[in-house]
Amino acid sequence: MDLVVVVYLFIKIFAFARICPAGYNQAHSSMRSQGFSMEIDIRSASDIGIAVRAARKAQRLRQDDAAGSIGVSESFLGKLEKGAQSVQWGKLFQVLDGLGVRVIVDVPDEAGELFAGEEVKRYARVGRAEKRRRAREDADES
Repeated sequence: MDLVVVVYLFIKIFAFARICPAGYNQAHSSMRSQGFSMEIDIRSASDIGIAVRAARKAQRLRQDDAAGSIGVSESFLGKLEKGAQSVQWGKLFQVLDGLGVRVIVDVPDEAGELFAGEEVKRYARVGRAEKRRRAREDADES
């Protein structure tokens, strides 16, 4: 079964007002005050690029300004928006976070149960590593 990645774009209120039909804004003012989200089915790198570009433009940010405030190069952001097939995962998530884009992976129930188990193991590993780090720091201070 294919995994479907769902991207929620949290678009600023002014963007919500620009894309909704006349009269819709008054009827849905509570939605507008909380922001607007939209699910987009992502099946390729170019789909992610389109979502990133839409999120940036909805915030009325120029590419160079967005890249600078997020902490990536304008070149990287441009490549990402064009759907580059190979990008650094860390920088990708940095851009998504910087633009308010949340990524959710929709997996079959069986995979979700396995994922939950792996998350518990990961948090335990992180906890043990943090405990070791604190012990080393305490030993260095002594």
